[in-house]
Amino acid sequence: MNAFTQKVAVIAAASITFVGTALAAPNWDASHPRRAEVNKRLSNQDHRISREVREGELPRGEAMRLHRDDHQVRTEERLMASDNGGHVSRQEGRALNQQENHVSRQIGQ
Repeated sequence: MNAFTQKVAVIAAASITFVGTALAAPNWDASHPRRAEVNKRLSNQDHRISREVREGELPRGEAMRLHRDDHQVRTEERLMASDNGGHVSRQEGRALNQQENHVSRQIGQ
């Protein structure tokens, strides 16, 4: 086997492994009401940030920071859901809501 063929074989094996682990992942309830609420708010805030940048009311650096904060909330929501079989508890939902409120107040300033 030449070096190119070996590289292709390694990439193919890695791809198959990745697909296999993705298929073996638990089926999360992405439509759970609290998860849906969090994700809808994050999507709305993303659109608001983008609109503020387009209109020149928000500097790009600030927008990047706000997007990063939203991404952190989304990551936390996914971790919470993975710990609870796809659900977000009421208490976790409140905590995520407070974090989203903090970011939301900073968008319109």
